Parts: sequence; C-alpha cells; structure tokens
Amino acid sequence: MSMSNINIRVDADVKQKAQEMFGALGLDMSTAINIFLRQSIQSRGIPFPVVERVKKARTPHLGGWEGKIWMADDFDAPLDDFEEYMR
Repeated sequence: MSMSNINIRVDADVKQKAQEMFGALGLDMSTAINIFLRQSIQSRGIPFPVVERVKKARTPHLGGWEGKIWMADDFDAPLDDFEEYMR
C-alpha cells in the first residue's frame, strides 16, 4: 500500500489539545486522522452529525418572584401572592 501525505493548517491550541486527548487513547495524530478518514469512507459522509449550534433560549424567570418567597417573614402571604400571580 503506498502512502501519501496530507498537510493541513490548524490552530496550535486545537492541535495540542487533540494530541493530548489522542495520546490518552494511545493514538497519535496520524492514526486518529486515518480513523476519521476511514470512518468517513465507510459511512459515505462525516461520521458524526454536523449541525449549526443554536443558542438556547434563556429560561424564563418568574417575573422577579424567585427569592422573594424565601425572604418574606410571613411565608403564607408571599406564596398566596405568587399563586395569584401565576394564574
């Protein structure tokens, strides 16, 4: 089997982190890239989902009520107000 070289440019930090991670798996960079390429050929595509990352919407707050229930001296009144607010 004849071998061929591939030259790629990658961020130095990404390369270092990848080498450390692959090293922990007992792989060198060349072997890891060969695994990726062979898996790509076998699956006839990229062997993992490639999707656009969508920012998750912030969890809605309770209109400023969080914390007020716990800070009140009379625990029943704030809870009643909160239940009324949620209707």
